[in-house]
Amino acid sequence: MNQNFDIIIVGGGAAGFFTAINIVEKNPTLKVAILERGSEVLQKVRISGGGRCNVTHACFEPNELVKFYPRGEKELRGPFHQFGAGDTIEWFEKHGVALKIESDGRMFPVSNSSQTIIDCFLEATKKLGIAVLTGQSVQSIFKQEALWKIETQTENYLCEKLVLATGSNPKVWEMLQNFGHAVITPVPSLFTFNIKDVRIKELPGVAAQATVKVKDTKLISSGPLLITHWGMSGPAILKLSAWGARILRDKNYQFTIFVNWLNDADSEEVEKKLKDLKQEHAKKSVSKKSPFELTNRLWESLVIASGIEAETKWADLSKIQLTNLINQLVNGTFQVNGKSTFKEEFVTAGGIDLKEINFKTMESKLHKNLYFAGEIVNIDAITGGFNFQNAWTSGFIVANTI
Repeated sequence: MNQNFDIIIVGGGAAGFFTAINIVEKNPTLKVAILERGSEVLQKVRISGGGRCNVTHACFEPNELVKFYPRGEKELRGPFHQFGAGDTIEWFEKHGVALKIESDGRMFPVSNSSQTIIDCFLEATKKLGIAVLTGQSVQSIFKQEALWKIETQTENYLCEKLVLATGSNPKVWEMLQNFGHAVITPVPSLFTFNIKDVRIKELPGVAAQATVKVKDTKLISSGPLLITHWGMSGPAILKLSAWGARILRDKNYQFTIFVNWLNDADSEEVEKKLKDLKQEHAKKSVSKKSPFELTNRLWESLVIASGIEAETKWADLSKIQLTNLINQLVNGTFQVNGKSTFKEEFVTAGGIDLKEINFKTMESKLHKNLYFAGEIVNIDAITGGFNFQNAWTSGFIVANTI
């Protein structure tokens, strides 16, 4: 027996729900179903942002917003003019969810709970009569004349328009390749660096505003860097991992980084400051107190790494020790040996080739009535609410088109 719907959305995540709700709000006569392979919907929404759901980012200028997307920057410019961060805020407020902006620009529900977003979506689908069908893992997709036929383990479905919002699902990508779509092989994005180094071994939890470069590449990033038990994390590192997703994969996650612990200070400035300190604090010990915006513990560790003993006074610093210290501060070399997933927020770079999608409608250029929303396409962002914004924008455009 076939179950018939006007529109079927495969994938019960953020993009799938947002698409479904917006379709029926714009046209209540349409019969819409969401198929989810798991027993629960909106699982990624639940754990995102540490369980608070980082809904979007307070960046309201589309040409600025696109700069947070290592893949998709050019393609998203038009879509963000149609539905940007400001529209997201308005949409959620209209649906009873107030959002707040944190100091770094990330936006969360005022309730500080991702459950608020989940409840909003579940109430809306119920109110609009959208069928949410769990435990429906799609086994195959066929085209039957003007209709799409979807087979799960237990059911067959027919629909006129098909929306795929399955995120990074290799099985669905494979089905699409059978339909002639090109898929850019997925590689991990947003990961932390594994580094075993005596300079940071005792410093988990210490943070600094740093600039990090990857040797022999053009990759460079600035921002908060966090020392962890296994190496380095924080926005500066995560940005590098996103922009360098393919390059670092090709290096098999074995590479060298240069860390400027003083962010953008150059060696000449630092040399001048250290020479002044040599004069002013001649009798004081070098390692005791950090003269820069670094924690005392990190400063002490870098002093020791420069070959300066704990009790050495500023007046007694040799020229070589001074040079070593400058290097440790603005050009520390660290070996990266492997990566770790950042929290549970596993993001991949890869997906449907962007050249095969019409970004005015999010429709496939190869097949009529086939649409894409969210991370199934080769678009991904750095951390901070940007991956969700792509889900809302693409879902809204699909809904508008349909």
